[in-house]
Amino acid sequence: VQLQASGGGLVQPGGSLRLSCAGVGFTLDKRAIGWFRQAPGTEREWVSCISSSDDSTYYADSVKGRFTISEDNAENTVYLQMNSLRPEDTAVYYCAADPIYGSGCMDGPRFGSWGQGTLVTVSS
Repeated sequence: VQLQASGGGLVQPGGSLRLSCAGVGFTLDKRAIGWFRQAPGTEREWVSCISSSDDSTYYADSVKGRFTISEDNAENTVYLQMNSLRPEDTAVYYCAADPIYGSGCMDGPRFGSWGQGTLVTVSS
């Protein structure tokens, strides 16, 4: 089971990025996918997730209305579209996968499989 996160980079405030989380060697279908981030000197923070039971989506208040999580089963990939980026969004972003139902996907310790992280820097 391997997750590959990609799509990070340097973007100006107000800009957009799309992060990808691809499953390698297994299908992401029937698994909840969570996005988490960690800025230097801070604890890991939950950002968004999509549950494995009914594809419900959840967002942290700090990103609600700006970020959108979606999945493409044909590509075996989950995306995090990030718009109106702010300097405080700067962090390493990680994706995680596991069969988790409903809002339980907001709980990082429930996930057993994690990607390697991709760095997002929002700066002018």
